[in-house]
Amino acid sequence: MTDRTQELPTFESRVLAVFDTLAPAEQRIARFFIDQKQAVLLNSAAQIAQLAGTSDATVVRTARALGFESLSTLRAALLAELTGTPSPSTRMERTLAETGGYAGDALRHVIGIHDKALESLRHEQFAVSFERCIDILVGAPRRHVFGIGPSGAIADYASLQFNRIGLPTNPLSASGIALADRLLWIGKGDAVLIMAYAPLYREVEILLEHAARQNAPVILVSDDLGPLVADKVAEILPVPRGNADHLAMHGGTMVLIEAMIVALAAKNKDAAIDSLDQLSTLRGSLDKAWAKRGTRKRK
Repeated sequence: MTDRTQELPTFESRVLAVFDTLAPAEQRIARFFIDQKQAVLLNSAAQIAQLAGTSDATVVRTARALGFESLSTLRAALLAELTGTPSPSTRMERTLAETGGYAGDALRHVIGIHDKALESLRHEQFAVSFERCIDILVGAPRRHVFGIGPSGAIADYASLQFNRIGLPTNPLSASGIALADRLLWIGKGDAVLIMAYAPLYREVEILLEHAARQNAPVILVSDDLGPLVADKVAEILPVPRGNADHLAMHGGTMVLIEAMIVALAAKNKDAAIDSLDQLSTLRGSLDKAWAKRGTRKRK
């Protein structure tokens, strides 16, 4: 049986296939794309142009001449090849190869992975960035949390909890054209929290562009997308999602979100408690059994 992955062209072969059709200036940039992959991933079009001795327009034009929709799309393809983006089934197979068939081994394996993720959250540099993120979120008129797939469920959860403590928040957990309606919610100066991972897919690219037009600062939670969008976000919180090329795990991200809930509530304690009291009152109006429950005792 033929390995289907071997049938896919590499980034370099894709570039070389059309190399002779390019103008001389474009050939110079195409060669730069092949020889300086790290620089392509970490720099903007203007910075790449400066390094290659050309214009940013030539950089973008070359990316399109190579068959990519944009420079960001080219970066995504390059990063996917460098880091590998195996299918979900392949990821699971690799994870199971490490855990074996015993439930106890699986439990210990997953706990070990989450221990490593939590260790990264304990670093002082992470704490400093986290503090800046909290200031951005609490200072904005509204918040918007993006995530699709498994991250969409976390985006819904984060939005619900932020709303409960009195911070108006919208979940951007739709994909495709359904996301367009939700993007309309983003207003001037709002804050956007994105949970997304490489490759740079269209929804993230459009969201970043729209947030920039609204002067809405963006916080990115990701373990691999940062190099592609570093110039478009205010802060990056790098949270590991398990071993590379194995089953993606979101425990570290959930811990981060719940730390945000507590930190945001601490920034405006009275408003958070009042909002939770109102939630209890509304629950009591819907179900009398809730009337005796509350966040603090009343006289």
